Amino acid sequence: MASNEEHYTLPRPSFDKPVKILIVVAPYYKPVAEQLVKGAVDEIEAAGGFHEIIEVPGALEVPTAIGIAERMSNFDGYVALGCVIRGETTHYETVCNDSSRGLTLLGLQGLCIGNGILTVENYDQAWARAAVDEQNKGGGAAAAALHLVALARRWGASRKGVGFVPARDEFQLAGAESGKDTA
Repeated sequence: MASNEEHYTLPRPSFDKPVKILIVVAPYYKPVAEQLVKGAVDEIEAAGGFHEIIEVPGALEVPTAIGIAERMSNFDGYVALGCVIRGETTHYETVCNDSSRGLTLLGLQGLCIGNGILTVENYDQAWARAAVDEQNKGGGAAAAALHLVALARRWGASRKGVGFVPARDEFQLAGAESGKDTA
């Protein structure tokens, strides 16, 4: 059983300047979500960071909210929290796969995201992964975000923007040759 195994965790990173982390939570299973948030907040505060918490309707909206926040605010990193429990339909696979894919794509674009969206078979599994006195994947997701922020600061200045950014404030029209027909 995975809960009996010992796992190595990296030491908590330290920062010269405090980090600002956005926690985005889908509180569909509210008691589970509250525990995940508590774990994330505890980890961020232990690292000397600041946080803001926003709620979204469900796990599918978490990546969108993070993408909007990255474009319109000034967070160093993000913690994605929520819980998806398998039901009787294929909706479970859609929500699990698409929320994870959205977060991965944002991460590959340079955002520092810790993914704490639980994908479990039943409520007991969710609680075992959320309870502060057990595994608390919210704290683990916050730790992952903090480690990524530390790497980003180590390797250079923060960059804004998600996705394609045209050079020199010029926009090339589709189908036009390079350097011509700019808007």
